[in-house]
Amino acid sequence: MKIISWNVNGVRAVQSKGFAETLALLDADCILLQETKAQADQIDKALEGIDGYRIYSCCAERKGYSGVTILSRKEPLQVISHIGIAEHDLEGRVIVAEFEHFYLLNVYVPNSGEALARLDYRQTWDREFLAYCRQLQSKKPLIACGDFNVAHREIDIARPKPNYNKSSGYTQVEIDGFSRFLDAGLVDTFRHFHPDTVAYSWWSFRAGARAKNVGWRIDYVLASEAIVDKVKQAFILPEILGSDHCPVGIEIDL
Repeated sequence: MKIISWNVNGVRAVQSKGFAETLALLDADCILLQETKAQADQIDKALEGIDGYRIYSCCAERKGYSGVTILSRKEPLQVISHIGIAEHDLEGRVIVAEFEHFYLLNVYVPNSGEALARLDYRQTWDREFLAYCRQLQSKKPLIACGDFNVAHREIDIARPKPNYNKSSGYTQVEIDGFSRFLDAGLVDTFRHFHPDTVAYSWWSFRAGARAKNVGWRIDYVLASEAIVDKVKQAFILPEILGSDHCPVGIEIDL
């Protein structure tokens, strides 16, 4: 089973950039999109030329903001939108597909914002989202994919020193928040296979950052320890264009 996660920075924007052809090339069983920036009917319309997938979306109340979508070749046992906390759910950041052997979670974690204006909210989110992940893990293994909006270690960010505790996504508060997911029995699959590889999944649109590979690794596939031995490979695909993020993913035998 091949699972791909990709922050598309607007599903309607990426639609005009060869998106259907890219998805055909990726040939994944499940494709998890973040930051769709659309309502469910708009997402269905944007994806209507993409065959072979069932489409499940969780959208923000505010139009043109946030949003997550799962495309799955196999019909899930059930699909759960949101985490059950109104403050978070109105932003449309989590959708879960339950399969026989695992839960597949798609998340778009809140950005702490300019001047770290939402850092306090981000702390609350991290704590309550982790509790939700623990609930799922208590029932069956979890694969949690998405834009976690944090570079976890120095190797995950091209310029750690000037960004540390100054830039959203690389404060100690956010780093510690992400570490708690690993402490809870989730494994960073890319680091599991590539402990010393420098690879990024997001680049600023400014100053030619992508061409210079001045990036951040903020997109992850986390897997419960109980099934990480079934993961055959984990990868990042920087050659895939269309967004300021690139796809990340795993292949798993289940």
